Amino acid sequence: MKEKNPKSEIPRLNEAVGRRNLKSEINDQKSENENSNIGFRDSNFEFSYHVSVLFHEIIEALNIKPNEVYVDCTFGGGGHALGILEKLNASGQLIAFDQDADARQNLPKDDRIIFVPHNFRHLQRFLRLYKHSKVNGVLADLGVSSYQFNKGERGFSTRFNGPLDMRMDQRQQLTAADVLLTYSETQLHKLFEQYGEVTNSKTLAKHIVGHRKQASLKTINEFKTVLQPVIKGNPNKYLAQVFQALRIEVNDEMGALKEMLQQLPQVLQSGGRAAIITFHSIEDRLVKNFFRWGSFEELPDNPFEQQQKKSELKVMTKKPIVPSDEELKKNPGARSAKLRVAEKV
Repeated sequence: MKEKNPKSEIPRLNEAVGRRNLKSEINDQKSENENSNIGFRDSNFEFSYHVSVLFHEIIEALNIKPNEVYVDCTFGGGGHALGILEKLNASGQLIAFDQDADARQNLPKDDRIIFVPHNFRHLQRFLRLYKHSKVNGVLADLGVSSYQFNKGERGFSTRFNGPLDMRMDQRQQLTAADVLLTYSETQLHKLFEQYGEVTNSKTLAKHIVGHRKQASLKTINEFKTVLQPVIKGNPNKYLAQVFQALRIEVNDEMGALKEMLQQLPQVLQSGGRAAIITFHSIEDRLVKNFFRWGSFEELPDNPFEQQQKKSELKVMTKKPIVPSDEELKKNPGARSAKLRVAEKV
């Protein structure tokens, strides 16, 4: 019998709110943005959320027109957003998405910004809500902020003890602990292999399944203790890869990215640009292939097939833009960042 695709069997208790009560939340969203200043800070406060990667490159790539509408899919600390707002006039507008409730504290007091506290996989739905069928630019910075890593209770970092959570959106149900306790050995093997590139992913998965009935896996320290016998090479690097794989799975990061990319041709007006920063090889490959082919699979060198599958986007970066040596000295965490840009034809 042919084995089922293990990824298709992965149980999703709740995918980033969108499958739950999104309709009722959409109805409340517009009045909240129009009538409330809750969560706003003074526009001249100093951001401590995280350093915006490739800041100048992103602003230049978007080719910002002062009176147009732009989307920041990953508001975070608001660094890129402020850069866009500085280029807009009174008629311009920025729609900022972030599913992490903590990001709201970074909102500047500016009437030109609309904050959407949801995953960017709902991009087109919320643009319609705010009467914007087309926008002139979309940016996404797919990195996890240092702010999130530095909060032990969020469970993203191996440096702190705390619950094995890793949810970007605290409204969803699935946590990293749930993944470890409920996924099959095959599912765990595949996610550690694909998302973490863990060298002994099969051994790791078997070890977790063999110990999860006897050992508690609710906290970071408990999980690290269970992992000790199977760690290979540099322990810090190994644990970072394992945690990365769990975070990507918990938040369905690849699924959300695919959904957002597929909406770009519909939401970008002619000449509008998409600028996306990736930090993982799988993310970069998805963006690269979609920008080039309108597909997530790389097409063979067959002119006939290439003509049949033509993208509605024109690639503006033959090679990805990477941080300068100067930026890397200030922000070593940007070393794996790659920026790709495409324009709607």
